[in-house]
Amino acid sequence: MDKKEIRKKAKIIQPAVRIGKSGLTTGVLEEIKNQLKLHNLIKVKLLKSLVDSIDKKAFIAEIANSTNSELILSVGNTFVLWNRKNYK
Repeated sequence: MDKKEIRKKAKIIQPAVRIGKSGLTTGVLEEIKNQLKLHNLIKVKLLKSLVDSIDKKAFIAEIANSTNSELILSVGNTFVLWNRKNYK
């Protein structure tokens, strides 16, 4: 499956994880990993309380790196991660 098809799928899914002002805690990171194992493609929403205090690109890159996933799409405060390893 190519990235174009994956982006189409990504647009219709709802955010599986929301990250608030507490930021990237171990609990949030574990939940992202669990969701990636279950769904392979997840949408994550950053709440405004967090976005105002971080470098969004670096934050998203850190999450993708920590979860061994690939960033597929980033629009506004929402981004989509893909777990290529478990993709069926």
